[in-house]
Amino acid sequence: MLEYTIENEALEAGYKNICGVDEAGRGPLAGNVVAAAVILPMGLVIEGLNDSKKLSEKKREALYDVITKEAVSYSVAWATPAEIDELNILGATMLAMKRAIEGLSVPADLALIDGNCARGFDIPTQTVVKGDAKSPSIAAASILAKVTRDRQCAEMDKAYPEYGFAKHKAYPTKDHMNKVREIGPCPEHRKSFLSFLNK
Repeated sequence: MLEYTIENEALEAGYKNICGVDEAGRGPLAGNVVAAAVILPMGLVIEGLNDSKKLSEKKREALYDVITKEAVSYSVAWATPAEIDELNILGATMLAMKRAIEGLSVPADLALIDGNCARGFDIPTQTVVKGDAKSPSIAAASILAKVTRDRQCAEMDKAYPEYGFAKHKAYPTKDHMNKVREIGPCPEHRKSFLSFLNK
């Protein structure tokens, strides 16, 4: 079970509303990079809460409902393929995270950011490497981001069924890359991620 160790240390340092922040979709060739920010009631035990990558799709969907019901506040936001191409994926990820934090109905005074990079935020931040396996708040954010991103892939699949987005979630699988070579990219593809077309 994930402990609130990092959150409790922040509370002791004087912070009151601590949000966990994580993203989904940095590696795919198409679609948005999605970020979520979550403030959980301190000490809330959510059975099965873990890094979204370690959970089945069914379990993530079930936890999504629990998190959105139990959270003090949560927000999901994203940066578009055009913004990814303009800013690069790191810059777009930071933008999506900033939007998620700003979308919280209860303003956070500290953001626990998964990973080792935080820039461009208007509130204090603390980076936590592998945070989704250490902090309940970040784990909750990772689930909301991943479920939202997967749902967006399902919508992309309906709009552009020939690419198989529902299956590979737009990651650079062999099938996906071959399909882009064969019929070219769709408007959801990130132009800056398609350098393999030049090889």
